[in-house]
Amino acid sequence: MEEILDQTDLRLLRLLASDAKITTKDLAARVNLSPSPVFERVKRLEAGGFIKGYIALIDPEKLNYGLIVFCNIKLKHHDKSIGHQFVTDIMRLDEVVECYNISGDYDFLLKVYAKDMKHYQDFVFNKLGSVTSIGSTHSTFVMCENKNTYNINF
Repeated sequence: MEEILDQTDLRLLRLLASDAKITTKDLAARVNLSPSPVFERVKRLEAGGFIKGYIALIDPEKLNYGLIVFCNIKLKHHDKSIGHQFVTDIMRLDEVVECYNISGDYDFLLKVYAKDMKHYQDFVFNKLGSVTSIGSTHSTFVMCENKNTYNINF
């Protein structure tokens, strides 16, 4: 059964999405409740899977990972074991920060961070190239990141 969220729950989610470090006391003040019920609501939202976790958003350029690449992957052929093995193999590659199973001309879309073109070339030849289920790849290089947010509007 799907849990129904009230307006306070939704407001808590919006506040946490914009600042995951906000204290329970500050959350409580922003939604006009005392800290104890706010703490319980947040715990319920976490337990219900509405909040998957909390992260720090790191600036990749500050760590010299300024090259963003979207890599389209076409598998050699389609069957359950090949798809599962591909995902298992991709999860081990540190450069891959996002992986989506997609429809259309390609089977998967990867978001990859690399230090530079040489690093990406090494990644393609030595890491991605060792994934035996890949039939072909197509890389698109990001010239400018105009918007990057994990928040959804609800």
